[in-house]
Amino acid sequence: MRLDDEQESSNFEVQRGGRRGFGRGLGGAGGGGGNLIGMLLPLVGSKFGCTGIAILVVVMMVMGGGGGLGSLLGGLAGGGTSMSPQQQTQQADPGELTDIQRISLKVLGSTERRWQEIFQASGSNYPAPTLVFYSRNGMSGCGAAQSAMGPFYCPADQKIYIDTEFFNDLKTRMDAPGDFPIGYVIAHEVGHHIQTVTGTADKVRKAQQRASKEEGNALQVRMELQADCYAGVWAARDTNLMEPGDLEEGLRAAHQIGDDTLMKAAGRRPVESMFTHGSAQQRMTWLKRGLDTGNPAACDTFQ
Repeated sequence: MRLDDEQESSNFEVQRGGRRGFGRGLGGAGGGGGNLIGMLLPLVGSKFGCTGIAILVVVMMVMGGGGGLGSLLGGLAGGGTSMSPQQQTQQADPGELTDIQRISLKVLGSTERRWQEIFQASGSNYPAPTLVFYSRNGMSGCGAAQSAMGPFYCPADQKIYIDTEFFNDLKTRMDAPGDFPIGYVIAHEVGHHIQTVTGTADKVRKAQQRASKEEGNALQVRMELQADCYAGVWAARDTNLMEPGDLEEGLRAAHQIGDDTLMKAAGRRPVESMFTHGSAQQRMTWLKRGLDTGNPAACDTFQ
């Protein structure tokens, strides 16, 4: 991506002072789940899945424990959790930011400008989300923020949470190199913000409460695929950022975080009824649809 001249977003926070060793165990995911998680973390870097719940969902579905998707997503509809004194959120001095944080903020700034244009075209303003950087563990309005969860969006406080070490794992352990996957990941989380402010997320959560486990999973897949498409819309509308090879990098990243790819990496047979993010082919298809059209209306995965 061409980011040198891109303006960084000012909508960010940094959480500091988190204790070490909190995020790696992931807690009990059903009987025997801890052992499987312990084996999976070294295998796939412990942090795949652009919405931050992929590894937890896959493991819990495979193991059949811990209450499944509903218990994982329960905090998304509820209130916030207080932050401990050891985890203070600060507006950092820009000079203290790492290179990867600066890249993330350039991407976020680009999404703000593109989505503001889209919202203004329909006569409304775009309420930009805040990007929160943390290391190893932190706190969000949806509960604990742990590195093992990967990047995620919290609708309760409309913030994106990320431990940027995830991008190193995406490159080295999940074989998705390049800088465009960084943009894809952040733009995907912004896609979930779009779903929140437009009311889509609330409608889906209400439908999931009435649905069976399999139906709830299918609805969640549609949510994730729409966020993938929205990420493509952003990239299509900011062509100044795109360089040769970026499309291929993005599609490879989408493939590597498909549910079937992740289940195979965990040594399990892919079962479509357990998918919560979509297959590798589905994720690539919807990302490319957004890239090809640049039109949010083309991202209706619910039809």
